[in-house]
Amino acid sequence: MTLFVAFLRGINVGGHIVKKEQLRGAFESLGFQNVVTHKQSGNVIFETGSSREVVKPRIEEKLRGSLGFGVTVFLRTIPELKSIISQDHFNGQEKEDTSFMVTMLPCPVPKSRLQWPIIIPKSRAEILSVRGSEVFSVTHGGGEGALPSLFLESKLNVKATTRNLNIIREIVQKYS
Repeated sequence: MTLFVAFLRGINVGGHIVKKEQLRGAFESLGFQNVVTHKQSGNVIFETGSSREVVKPRIEEKLRGSLGFGVTVFLRTIPELKSIISQDHFNGQEKEDTSFMVTMLPCPVPKSRLQWPIIIPKSRAEILSVRGSEVFSVTHGGGEGALPSLFLESKLNVKATTRNLNIIREIVQKYS
């Protein structure tokens, strides 16, 4: 059995309000085990014997049918999340009044597809690095956490979802 974390794009934002119980029920109806939701931001932890390639489209189809709108799913394992938090992707910039964000992409993006430096218009966010299927950014003085997702979606023509690094740390700590 593999423990997956499903990061769902567009849940509880933009008028798409979904209760944790409804998400849990949808995942349980697919036969997944030990289904738990984390916070209200579309994070679902579950176990399955199926592969990522089988699980992802099943979840997306189920959610489209039960919620009435499309939801892009980003699956990560706990070891993958541990790898994200174990490296200093933020170059020691941890200071008060900063938020460290991880934007998940559906597949690795070659750095050559982005032109450096990456400047996000009308934003306090700064993209620091791209590693594999994750983009690491920092927001100075608070700000929109989803902004890196929307910006990257338009630049790369892919769906993306962003989480605060603290949320990822909480999930790893709780489910390791």
